[in-house]
Amino acid sequence: MPCPIRYRFSQRFPVPASKAYKWCTNYSPEDHVLMGDEAAERKITCVTDATIILTDTFHTNRGNVEKQKLVQLYPDRLLWVSTHLTGPNKYSQFIYEISAEGNNVSRLDFTALHLEYENLDSAGVKSLAGKLKKEDSAAWKLLAKAMIKELGK
Repeated sequence: MPCPIRYRFSQRFPVPASKAYKWCTNYSPEDHVLMGDEAAERKITCVTDATIILTDTFHTNRGNVEKQKLVQLYPDRLLWVSTHLTGPNKYSQFIYEISAEGNNVSRLDFTALHLEYENLDSAGVKSLAGKLKKEDSAAWKLLAKAMIKELGK
């Protein structure tokens, strides 16, 4: 039985909330390069206007790892939900919500339910939650820099 790992963090953007949402949900095959992972590929399948399947393939020393994610967009709420359908953390789910903090400032609130398929005690859960939060937060710091560069802020 998988072990649930929960964590959350926020990331500020010096852009209006609607622009941040559009930038974050404009998926492209180059998304992994923005986060410094050039050994990855992304395939994007649009199921509907608000439903996307992302298939990410990571090339590692131990072979390829494929992760397929179902992304459901809620543009009226500036929110999206990503659920892992395949991969080592199958059924993990991530909620992303952007809110305005003024005319030209917004904030992403990230909430994670990471499912770990190894047995962990409470100390292991706490340690992994801290590690994953640090890694995901660092990735969003890189994405924020790319957003600022691209949107000209």
